[in-house]
Amino acid sequence: MRLTTKSRYGAKMFLDIALHCGGGPVRIRDISQRQGISVKYLEKLIRKLKEASYIKSKRGPKGGHIITRPLEDISVGDIVRILEGERQLTDFADSEPGCEEALCLTNRVWVEASKAMFAKLDSISFSELVAEAKACDKAACCLDRPCKAESDEQENK
Repeated sequence: MRLTTKSRYGAKMFLDIALHCGGGPVRIRDISQRQGISVKYLEKLIRKLKEASYIKSKRGPKGGHIITRPLEDISVGDIVRILEGERQLTDFADSEPGCEEALCLTNRVWVEASKAMFAKLDSISFSELVAEAKACDKAACCLDRPCKAESDEQENK
């Protein structure tokens, strides 16, 4: 399995929601501007995460999306599985009995590699990523662009 843009953008989007608006609703348009991902693509990702009950939407002028579970209980692996499904690193990892001999001999390698990848992704929680982003100067690009609600509040002061 190759991690697709679904996983990469989904993790970025989820982290963006976790980082902004103090736990309040975050608008897709704001995520799109900060992350450079189209609104249409983000809507597809949000839909899958809503179906899995990881995100809840709120309608209205102060609407947006919120995370429904504690960040320490959500791993990058959870998001990848929701967006990609429970797949192996390669098609060979799912090969049927009687496959070509050369593929069968290496099948164990691909199965173990896939397990190792998911073990690593499962070991990284979004609470860790939020803490790392807040402590890291390189994350300033994510943290210094306020969401719409934050910028509206600053303009009204």
